[in-house]
Amino acid sequence: MASIVPTFAPGLFAGKQVLVTGGSSGIGLACARAFRDLGAAVLATGATNGECETAAAEHGNQGVQFAPLDVRDGSAIDALLASLERLDVLVNCAGVIRRDDEHDPDIFAEVISINLTGTMRMCSAALPKLEQSGGCVVNTASMLTFFGGPRVPAYSASKGGIGQLTKSLAAAWAAKKLRVNAVAPGWIATPLTSALRDNEAASAPILARTPMKRWGDPAEVASAVVFLASPAAAFITGTILTVDGGYSAV
Repeated sequence: MASIVPTFAPGLFAGKQVLVTGGSSGIGLACARAFRDLGAAVLATGATNGECETAAAEHGNQGVQFAPLDVRDGSAIDALLASLERLDVLVNCAGVIRRDDEHDPDIFAEVISINLTGTMRMCSAALPKLEQSGGCVVNTASMLTFFGGPRVPAYSASKGGIGQLTKSLAAAWAAKKLRVNAVAPGWIATPLTSALRDNEAASAPILARTPMKRWGDPAEVASAVVFLASPAAAFITGTILTVDGGYSAV
């Protein structure tokens, strides 16, 4: 995983507390590292103890605290937030994908519960602490916020919902002086896309459609998340920022 581009002022988030769900791998982990490198105290969650232990032992993750969290469990969410003295930035990255199986209504419901309702659970539970700090939220949308996914109807529906949830909470919380934005990653080299990257027949059309002709790096998405959480984005809320190498432009 690449390091975040050294664009931001050192110590930009010094004294701030950042919570990243789904932060034990992929884009979430890149976000956790980026905020840590900019001075924040960072708590990153993974779905299981094993995921968190693996991430904590990985080179480059020193200084990030990891804790297990099931975003379907409201009581666990409340307990985790109660353990924080403050919260300045909530980054919602927890998500799953179940290619082909999502046409089963039960699996569809499970994916929605994690990806979409889990994001709403986190936002709702974090609201009191965010109000105290004047903080912000960055959600994780997707190219499938805008396009359909024939193999992943639940994932696509959840990410479409993330887009509308982001806009709705931005409008609802503006009076509280809270900002809510989202990033919409394109095709990024993460564990969720490994099956596609390893399949040349699947990868070739993606790269052909992407003007920059490569897969993105998680750190490149993290840079956009940092921007949206920074003072430079003080007048930006309700935005879905695409980070896709131009995929959605053609």
